Amino acid sequence: MDQAYMTYREIRIAENKKRRLKIVRRQRFLVGAVIAILAVIAAFIASTLVTEARSEAVKYKYYTSVTVHSGDTLESLADKYITEDYRDHTSYIREVCGINNLEDADSIVAGECIILPYYSEEFKK
Repeated sequence: MDQAYMTYREIRIAENKKRRLKIVRRQRFLVGAVIAILAVIAAFIASTLVTEARSEAVKYKYYTSVTVHSGDTLESLADKYITEDYRDHTSYIREVCGINNLEDADSIVAGECIILPYYSEEFKK
């Protein structure tokens, strides 16, 4: 309708309707922007978690029985079986002594079997 033929009340109603439409459009735009920002943040967090999960490989602790040969020491056996999961040779040898009830690291004898721990990323049944 042409404004020339509208009453003051009709003009005011039409302007209020336009103003309400602008407000609704602005609200829809803001809701869409917030949803888009939340989607980007969720995607970033998900990709970060997936990347961290892939970088940290699961390691399983196993034990093996080893027969001590002449000339073997716990240091030489530790060199073969130790992994980066242990802080140093001393902590590994201390654990081996605890598992095998050894008084000290020099008390192994050729011919006896001892249990040695090791870590592996492979799951064995």
